[in-house]
Amino acid sequence: MTVIARDLRPDVRADLDGFVEVHRLALPFMLLSPESVAHEIAHAHPRSALRRLVAEEDGEIIGTAQVGIAYDSPEPGQGFINVYVHPERTHRGAGSLLARTAEEHLAAHGATGFYAWVLDDPANRAFAEGFGYTASRSAHFLRLDLAHGTLPPLATPPPDVEIRPGSDFADDPRPLFELDAETMADEPSDIGVEFTDYADWLEGTWQHPLFSPELTSVALVDGRPAAFSAARTDDGSRYGTVMTGTARAHRGRGLAKLAKNDSLHRARAAGYTEAFTGNDTGNGPMLAINKWFGYEICATEVRHVRELT
Repeated sequence: MTVIARDLRPDVRADLDGFVEVHRLALPFMLLSPESVAHEIAHAHPRSALRRLVAEEDGEIIGTAQVGIAYDSPEPGQGFINVYVHPERTHRGAGSLLARTAEEHLAAHGATGFYAWVLDDPANRAFAEGFGYTASRSAHFLRLDLAHGTLPPLATPPPDVEIRPGSDFADDPRPLFELDAETMADEPSDIGVEFTDYADWLEGTWQHPLFSPELTSVALVDGRPAAFSAARTDDGSRYGTVMTGTARAHRGRGLAKLAKNDSLHRARAAGYTEAFTGNDTGNGPMLAINKWFGYEICATEVRHVRELT
């Protein structure tokens, strides 16, 4: 049977469901929903050249690709390609077709380099290397059993610190935008990120369908946000922290740990049974915090890079 690559149709529910199913089977450690996929397409930044591709065989979606330009990076021309294939539909050419289609799209939009996250196993590494990509940094996916694990007890914050839910900032989330922008700038990465567009952050982060302001926790020092742990959920059982960080002026006090512990306790009380997060393998402090909570590494991805000449 013939495999074709095409754009995902965000107004067709079967397309959204098929995209999410393949992604969850190939990468069950990341939170995703049909609503979140549609939202990201509808609110894509004009400079992102975003495309969501699917590989289809006989009417069945068997592969997906997330493609775009890292428009919020100070280094221009960096394109990203993340390809995933249904684990029971491999060796049909879907991955190769998606990768070629994605590269052509990015090259047409002025990309000077491509980067792709690849699960750390021989087959996926060989696939990336076959397209001329070179392995770079790596990152871990981590899982915590909220239903049966034991969380550290909640600690009493210092006198100048208050822990509040992110929902308390619903009327004016800009202080959280500013904190997120500062901490993201210090995240280990080959590609830097600069959050400067508040409206874009509102659409892409605060209004994202998976974002949970109620389960996001913020540590305030003398009334100002100093650390936070941002939470997402994709159904009634799966919870994830997508960013945990502390403002530079307040690091070394354990504020991120206080915020994340508060969020985890409230997630468990709300009935969530699994917690997921991710860490760059070079981010020793955050890896240590997650180990303290009881997270265990469940998979590793390796970033692969291809520079265009």
